[in-house]
Amino acid sequence: MFIATLVVSVAFAALLVVSAIGKLHRSPAQVATLDRVGALKIAPVLAALELAGALGLLAGLLWWPLGVAAGTGLVLYFLGAIGAHLRVRDRMILPPTVLLIVSLAAVALRLASAA
Repeated sequence: MFIATLVVSVAFAALLVVSAIGKLHRSPAQVATLDRVGALKIAPVLAALELAGALGLLAGLLWWPLGVAAGTGLVLYFLGAIGAHLRVRDRMILPPTVLLIVSLAAVALRLASAA
């Protein structure tokens, strides 16, 4: 089970870092999405949260409670992202929904491999 946890955590952390870099470098696609949902002003905060989540997932491979905490934080982050889309009636919720599912999987795998 730990191998699955390792693969999901590392791949998800890499994706989060790429997303955070896009926010910090103001990637046109991310700027358009953030502007559409009214979150452009807090893009650096969102990037910091993604980087913290990525670091927590990786550190959580060494100490499982940190991995669970990071994964739980990412679940909340992506629930907030879905909420932000729904608040402005933007139906482009598939990407944050997929990432929410990955977050839930990361938590479940980390809990399953903790023993």
